[in-house]
Amino acid sequence: MSVVAKMLWVLESRSREPLGLDELAAVTGRSRSYLSRVFPLVTGYSVTAYLRARRLSDAARQLADGAPDILSVALEAGYGSHEAFTRAFRDQFGVTPQMIRRRRHLNGITLVEPLRMDISAPVSIEPPRFENRPAMVFAGLAEQHQMSNPAGLPAQWQRFQPHIGHIDGAIAGTAYGIVGEIADNRFEYVVAMQMRPGAEPPADLERVAVPPLKWARFTHGGDLSTIRQTIGAAERWLSEHGHEPSEAAYSFLEYYGPAFDARSGSGDIEIWFGLKH
Repeated sequence: MSVVAKMLWVLESRSREPLGLDELAAVTGRSRSYLSRVFPLVTGYSVTAYLRARRLSDAARQLADGAPDILSVALEAGYGSHEAFTRAFRDQFGVTPQMIRRRRHLNGITLVEPLRMDISAPVSIEPPRFENRPAMVFAGLAEQHQMSNPAGLPAQWQRFQPHIGHIDGAIAGTAYGIVGEIADNRFEYVVAMQMRPGAEPPADLERVAVPPLKWARFTHGGDLSTIRQTIGAAERWLSEHGHEPSEAAYSFLEYYGPAFDARSGSGDIEIWFGLKH
């Protein structure tokens, strides 16, 4: 079982308990830092956002079934007051608990269902290529996105497109998507090109320094719509073969090679996990 699958099993089987990263780290044997990075990459949710969405989805069902008391539903979902529950419920679904209870149906809202424990099963993946690389410097555009709905990524790539092939000192033919800090349900994403040794990015682009690491390079066989499935399969392969991903900043990369076709979103895509030595 992969690390993410173990996390999902614990979160679903103990969803009513006050779970946190400390408990998940004890169960999986991995650090809080690693879990807080890998879980969103594979599922699209931070641990706290997933738990919150699942509890609120269960609460919505109870309300639609005619729960007699909203406060008792709120307390069961982990909220200490009617007001806090109503605020979180409205943020999640765009309607209030009172509205769902009054109309007695869930039409028009999107519940978050339990994620599959075998999240990587539909994807077959080849063993990675391993490569030791020295420290790397990238030049790019950095933006923040919602992990569960990163709708702004294509526009970010489009904004970076005029820079590709026109950055002095950049290595031609390849581009990267670099995942930075992940906090709650948001993450930093940098669209970038790698700079040659000794070259520095222009002033209008972000400088991203990646430490020297051993990289596991997994080939992604589909288009961009299925990239999270490949990430999940890669994480499972690493777990099964005793490899521990690095906790260093910017140690997860998407690689887009010379044969990548931006129009179709496919071809020459790799997923890179930096590893602990």
